[in-house]
Parts: sequence; C-alpha cells; structure tokens
Amino acid sequence: MKTIPRRIVTGIKNGKSIIEKDEIVSNVSEHFPGLIISDIWSTDSMPVQLSEEKIIENTAFPHTPKNGTYFRYVQIPPDKNLGITAAVGQPHPLMHQTATLDYIVILSGEIYLIMDEGETLLQAGDIVIQRGTNHAWSNKSDEPCIQLAVLVDASF
Repeated sequence: MKTIPRRIVTGIKNGKSIIEKDEIVSNVSEHFPGLIISDIWSTDSMPVQLSEEKIIENTAFPHTPKNGTYFRYVQIPPDKNLGITAAVGQPHPLMHQTATLDYIVILSGEIYLIMDEGETLLQAGDIVIQRGTNHAWSNKSDEPCIQLAVLVDASF
C-alpha cells in the first residue's frame, strides 16, 4: 500500500465531466516518526459548494470546519517506533476528542481503538463510527496500520 495517496478530483468544464487534478497528495505531514497524515479534502458548508476547494492546514489533530467535513488518510506506525507508552493507570498520551462524527475504515494492518473505558482490536475491513468520544489509537503490531477517516462537524 502506498504511504502517500494519489488524489483524483473531478469537475465540470463546458458542461462535460472532466478530471481536474490527478496528483500525489502534497499536504502530508509526519508529526511523529512514521505517523503520516495526508489531509485529502475539506469542506466548510452544507450543502457543499462543489466548485470550491478548501486549503487544509495539516495538523496532528484535525480541526473540522464549522458545518464542514474533513477527509484524512493516516498511516500509524507501531507504538514501539513512536517512542510513546502509556503508564499503567494513566490515559494513553495521544488520547483526544473532537466535536465530530467520524467514519473510519481500516485499510490495512491492525490497531487498537482505546476509549476511557475499554479497547478493541481493529483489523483491515473494520469500520468505526466515532461519535465525539475521547479516544486514542495504539498499534501494538510490527506493521503500520492505514486508515481512512471522514470527519463531519457535530455538536454535543
């Protein structure tokens, strides 16, 4: 699987459907060694204005625009490669919460979804509906985990 994805964007020109862009994603960051985040697309209104492309400032934790969406490709390396460990009885150091409804698909590898209470192992093909909860990701395997996520602005 590619580390940095190719993005194809369609559009309309002179009343005909066209491919506007066909490129390797350039908005890529590596906040921790091997943690590769590619922010693919974002919107900032509902209904979405199809003629607009919103420039995304890449951050470790996403900032979904008000009334918008965020499309993100993430490669999460094994925990041992990050140098991050959770102390017994303490929250995972990457625990976070966003005011979003997240649709997450595990494309390859495996990863633990960690909640305030409990955790579960996710594998390729699994889907998570994450509803604004405090959570973290922990890759206890020896291989990277790749996931796609669509975040939708939400309220509590």
